[in-house]
Parts: sequence; structure tokens; C-alpha cells
Amino acid sequence: MTLPLAGRTAAVSGASRGIGLAAAAALAQAGARVALLSRNAESLASAAAAVGPDAIPVVCDVRDPASVANAAAELENTFGDAPHLLVCAAGVFTLAPVAGTSPDEFADSLAANLLGPFLLARAVLPRMLARGDGHLVMIGSAADRNIFPDNGAYAASKHGARALWEVLRTELRGTGVRATLLSPGPTDTAIWDPHEPDTREGFLPRSGMLRPDAAADAVVYAVTRPAGVLIEELRLSPA
Repeated sequence: MTLPLAGRTAAVSGASRGIGLAAAAALAQAGARVALLSRNAESLASAAAAVGPDAIPVVCDVRDPASVANAAAELENTFGDAPHLLVCAAGVFTLAPVAGTSPDEFADSLAANLLGPFLLARAVLPRMLARGDGHLVMIGSAADRNIFPDNGAYAASKHGARALWEVLRTELRGTGVRATLLSPGPTDTAIWDPHEPDTREGFLPRSGMLRPDAAADAVVYAVTRPAGVLIEELRLSPA
């Protein structure tokens, strides 16, 4: 049986752990040749080994324009073109009231969660558009449409990323390049480690959260629809 993504190439940011790693593994299992992007070379190498022998580790700090440009050039050299699929899963998550959030913390959230997807999309879109084929998947959050206390930095960055996706969806209509926003609810990944949701009042315990594989499955679903079909937005919640 032919795998649905056989012959396709993919790049996944934030791929050393969590949703990014799960998405990279799921795309590889569906037949894609996958490049994993992360700023930590050591954890990236381990993640690529876990995904499989054909996985390609590419060191990339999505907050840094020069690093993204270098990664895009490496992808093009490796694949012979821009990847067919780009999954923007890199991000940071902080919890603090606005008055208790430092300017550096706020700026870092914007850089990782908003500037990063912009830089990655900007790096691959010209080649995708010239080819008339490509798919961008942005990993959003329930916080890209809902407001929660202590979410000033995170919500601002994720609302911004949603707006960026809305613009991309409009600009890309009819080009053959698609843009999907996947917004999962609370997902049990390492981003929760500093925040202890199991003992924090008003937070869903980790046992009730989504698993990264659920988001990865949704990514594969979105990118394997027929060329004339766009899954614009997928919202996932714990059942």
C-alpha cells in the first residue's frame, strides 16, 4: 500500500520534543522525508534518531532571522527545493500576570511564538508559490482565541499567530499553497513542567490533557486532504 505522503518532504520546527516531535514522527510514518528543526543540537540529534534513519536534524533558532535563513538553505540543498510541508510547532509558554512579566519574557514569547512562524513561512513561501504546491501548518492554542489570567505574553503571541495565519490563508487562496491553523487545548508536554498544573488551582491536571499524538494525527489529516481541499482550522479539546 502506498503511504499517503510518499515522495513528499516536510520540515517541523520545535521538533526535539512535544507536539513537534510527535508531528515529525507521524509525518515520517505517513511516508514523508522529514527534517526536524530545533535550536538544541543534542536533543535534536536524539529526536531525529527516534523518528528514524531518514530523519534529518537541522539546527535552527526560529527567533533568529539568520538562523532561519541558514536552515532554509540547508533544507533546499537537502531536498532540492523547499519542503512540501512546513509545520510550525516551536514555541514557549510562560504564566505570569502582566505586572509580573518582564519585557524580556514578553519579547521572547513574541519572538518564539509569532516571529518564528513568520520567518519560517517567509523563508519557504517563494519556492512553494513558484512550484504551486505547499502546505503551512501553524500550531496554535486554545489561547489564540480565549483569554486566561496570567497569559499576557502567551496569549498576545498566539493571537498574533492566528492573525498571521488569517492573512496567509487569504493571500494564498488559489495559489496551490495551503495554510492550516491547528489549535489544541491543553496538551501534556514538557512546557507544563515549570508550572505544575496538577497542583495549580483552576488548571486541568496532566492526566486529563490531550497527548501530543492527538495533535500529530490532526496534522497528518490536514496535509493529506486532496489538493482542492483546505482544512482551514482544526480545534482539539480533551473529550
